[in-house]
Amino acid sequence: MNFTLHQLKVFTVIVQNKSITKAATELNMSQPAASIQLKNFQDQFDIPLSEVIGRQFYVTEFGKEIYQIAERILEQVNTIQYKTEAFKGLLSGKLKISVVSTGNYVMPYFLNGFLKQHPEVELVMDVSNKTQVIKDLEQNEVDFSLVTVIPKHLDLDEEAILENKLVLVAAKDNPIDANIAKTKKLFRTTPLIYREEGSGTRYTMQQFFKQEQIEPKIKLELTSNEAIKQAVVADIGVSIVSLLSIKNEIEQDELKIVPVKGLPLESTWKLIWLKKKVLSPVAQAFLHYVRQEKLSVYNSYFSWTDDY
Repeated sequence: MNFTLHQLKVFTVIVQNKSITKAATELNMSQPAASIQLKNFQDQFDIPLSEVIGRQFYVTEFGKEIYQIAERILEQVNTIQYKTEAFKGLLSGKLKISVVSTGNYVMPYFLNGFLKQHPEVELVMDVSNKTQVIKDLEQNEVDFSLVTVIPKHLDLDEEAILENKLVLVAAKDNPIDANIAKTKKLFRTTPLIYREEGSGTRYTMQQFFKQEQIEPKIKLELTSNEAIKQAVVADIGVSIVSLLSIKNEIEQDELKIVPVKGLPLESTWKLIWLKKKVLSPVAQAFLHYVRQEKLSVYNSYFSWTDDY
């Protein structure tokens, strides 16, 4: 066998994209060039690595095993590069993080200082709902994930970085009766806007309602925190959201926090990663930065939450 590292890279990217065309775009290659590299790589094996059925690209079982080996080889090659740069006093490479959508109000503040310290580091951050974030972690596609609800089926390490408060919000002029707000009756009579299934916020809300034996009056479901905020501002209903996500709306007097017995719901933002994962030098450096700087980041950007 006489395959090259470039062929390994082309093969892994094609497998990840399940498409030669998409892989070629990601690699800044022409589609024919990517196809030739794939063919030259596959020709070195007696067993097919992939097949095309009805224009759809599929990886064989043998191909999947070769893909896993190829990934490990490329990771080791990257480690050589990282260590070389680190020896010269530089840190470079990719940092891959998946973040639940509300965590988008948290993670940039932990990345800001780190990326300024290490300008050669390339950040890849995917913002999605909890289900997709956990899937990315489970398939070892990221270094870290940021969540508040820890999956129980994975063997993980974790680092708590910030407290999270969920509060009930309403439009500024919504005439919620203060006496009703102190009772469970509020959730039975007031239209409530929910996040979609798979959302960590929705899960926490449901656990609260289950514990309190409340059957809320659900008005509608929306798939993003921004959509929920706009719906509440428009006075379509009320919702339970992360306090961190509504700083601007509170300052602009568009939303108000409704004091309710049992709220705010409190959880913790945690950085999680697979326990068996060998962290790259970049990932190790970021974890060290978070541990050293999380108090400073809190004091600089999040101490305003103490007032609520």
